[in-house]
Amino acid sequence: MTDISRRTFMASSAAAAVGPMILPSGVLAANGKPGANDKLVIGHIGTGGMGTGHLKFTTSRKDVSVAAVCDVDKGHLASAIDLTGGKAEGYSDFRRVLDRKDIDAVIIATPDHWHGIMAVAACEAGKDVYCEKPSSKTIEEGLAMMKAVKQHGTVMQIGSQGRSTEGGRMACSYIRNGQLGKVNRVECWHTENPVGGDWSKNQPAPPELDWDMWLGPAKWVPYNPDRVHFNFRWFMDFGAGNIRDRGAHILNVASWCLDLDKKNPVRITAEGGPPETGMYDCPPKLTITYEFKDPELTIVWAQPGKKPEGIDHDYGAVYHGDKDSLIVRGGDGGCHTEEKAMKYVPPADGYHAFESPGHHQNWFDCIKSRELPLMNIEAAHRIATMCILGEIAIRIQRPIEWDGDKQTIVGDEHAKLLLASPGRGQWHM
Repeated sequence: MTDISRRTFMASSAAAAVGPMILPSGVLAANGKPGANDKLVIGHIGTGGMGTGHLKFTTSRKDVSVAAVCDVDKGHLASAIDLTGGKAEGYSDFRRVLDRKDIDAVIIATPDHWHGIMAVAACEAGKDVYCEKPSSKTIEEGLAMMKAVKQHGTVMQIGSQGRSTEGGRMACSYIRNGQLGKVNRVECWHTENPVGGDWSKNQPAPPELDWDMWLGPAKWVPYNPDRVHFNFRWFMDFGAGNIRDRGAHILNVASWCLDLDKKNPVRITAEGGPPETGMYDCPPKLTITYEFKDPELTIVWAQPGKKPEGIDHDYGAVYHGDKDSLIVRGGDGGCHTEEKAMKYVPPADGYHAFESPGHHQNWFDCIKSRELPLMNIEAAHRIATMCILGEIAIRIQRPIEWDGDKQTIVGDEHAKLLLASPGRGQWHM
């Protein structure tokens, strides 16, 4: 183990991949409740951006103990240790967090390309997992995550928190109780992906950043400050733009409202090309169309898309039924819907969407009860699959025929190659 104080940092050396670990008696009680002092002991992996928000939340709770924080950026790591009041140990290698037998659960808030490998390793180490969205970068990773959760009995919550909002819940109850009639089309709108980045900034990585570990399973590219931290989002190999970012929120709410968690699109088409200037390679403008057969439904993701009249929110979706339509703004933690849905009272024998106590709290509750969390990995994988298939359709510039039961692309051997990633070095599924 590597102990890291606010002033001192010693990088962890690479070690063998984490193997299965059995939690010792007393760490978790037999009924799944936390052991000593009824506190859930958590490790945070990835502490910049959203990771900081997660850390501020957990350190504010009396029923949670943050024992470890991990980041490959020394600046992020030092700030994270400070947020814990110096109580947490710091690590540069996530495997050292998973090695610790006193840690019950981990929160993973790294760039997308690390989610699958880290989440599976955490399951193998006996940890419950909260993983940021999208759940995975590839279909292969998502399937491995589902298998690991089932095999190890992990409680895994994915950070698409729209289902834990009042707006999302009320929209879901409104639509599921037939207030729109049969919904046959959903039109999502979002702002364009940005254009930017400067190739001339390629340079050696700064000493505070472990660039090789940051890249992990992604193909090697030179360090550039315009690639890292939030900018990873604008590169196809790391974040793939807003379709994998906010798509994991907006499509998540749509899947819940329309009861699509076990349904699959059968055809995906995409329009859009890379920017003409700059370093980012995500299409600024794009349109992705998802066609479902059971039920008959079309979902369109458009950047920029057409905002409904009178709406100034940058993203959201319009649900079109044969009786009425409904606007849902946002889709993440800021999810809102129209007043008619907010005031709707479902009939006693109608559908009542689950009223979440909060996305983190739902996870905490399920860790104790061992029940499925609201955004469990199976539901999250279906959402990630839509995002990933949209990304693939953009890359290959032709339609995709999708067999959801077999989780494969039909009739296009070249496109199938994009369902998995070879990884890099020791980092692969």
